[in-house]
Amino acid sequence: MIGYLDHLVLTTADEAACTDFYVRVLGMTLERFTGGTPPVERKAFRFGNQKINLHVKGREFEPRAHLPMPGALDLCFMASVPLQLVMDRLARERWPVIEGPVLRTGAMQKIRSVYVRDPDLNLIEISEPA
Repeated sequence: MIGYLDHLVLTTADEAACTDFYVRVLGMTLERFTGGTPPVERKAFRFGNQKINLHVKGREFEPRAHLPMPGALDLCFMASVPLQLVMDRLARERWPVIEGPVLRTGAMQKIRSVYVRDPDLNLIEISEPA
């Protein structure tokens, strides 16, 4: 019945720091669009065929999660480049790796991953096929 994930919503306490991380550090594209109830300008981070819509704590759009909370996510992204290039970029941007590279089990295969935290302390896993 379910084919794929189109987008997810991330709630942040600091819009500028969050945008900096996902755009500058992870290389996602900032997208602006109109949505929500009532319709207002919104932001999202696009990567591949997916995106992360952004909510700011206390200014969430309806409909929304029951208890939107910064720092409650644990996300795994498959890298579009070798993991060593990801680690090189994280080092260049002075973003600390908290674990890895380590072997893990992904949805489709064994993966090799590094872990970082975004500015809201969400756990971000970046992986490549093992």
